[in-house]
Amino acid sequence: MLSLAGRTESPVAQGVPVRSGGFGGADGLAVYLRETGTDLLIDATHPYAARISANAAQAARLTGLPILALHRPGWEPVDGDRWTEVDTVGAAVRALGPVPRRVFLALGRQEVAAFEAAPRHHYLIRSVDPVEPKLSVPDASYLLARGPFHEPDERTLLREKRIEVVVSKNSGGGATYGKIAAARALGIEVIMVRRPDLPDVPSAGTIDELSAMVDHFVAGHFLGPDTERGV
Repeated sequence: MLSLAGRTESPVAQGVPVRSGGFGGADGLAVYLRETGTDLLIDATHPYAARISANAAQAARLTGLPILALHRPGWEPVDGDRWTEVDTVGAAVRALGPVPRRVFLALGRQEVAAFEAAPRHHYLIRSVDPVEPKLSVPDASYLLARGPFHEPDERTLLREKRIEVVVSKNSGGGATYGKIAAARALGIEVIMVRRPDLPDVPSAGTIDELSAMVDHFVAGHFLGPDTERGV
């Protein structure tokens, strides 16, 4: 069973049974795990979904279930990067400074409202789903798009929109790294929001590594061909 938070209006089809929406915190998730007879809990949420990860770890403790996590490595700055690293989206707003700038917000629609506190800037906002309500700022434009985003296309976007600073989360992986590489190539500053602390649970850095851990678990805990259990 795959559980989605329900924040994306049209998620990509996965080919497995899917439920959408919250559980009611760690206690609610623990109840669901018991009711469904789940044997293994896998936390493969976004690196910034700290609340969900914390609830998953707590539910695993409450139920005694084993838990595995996908902790994709974050990006690291390299020569030519102009990163300003901050701990929160609010700190990213403040890091833009007092002078009006042309800002590319590549954060997702859930966090962009914080930038209403700095209405002097022009914002280009990219998201999978529409930002509703739109920001209460005098100068903002919106771009609906779903990754992956490749560096040549990102360079074109940054040039055409005359972007002066990119605001991003350190999501890791290759699907959205194009904007970071493009900013480096064009000498554009990146305000990078650091990742939150996540629970200390057994984890893997890639899907292949996580799959190997699941295979190892199944090999060691197989319950028989007639047992219907969930993962």
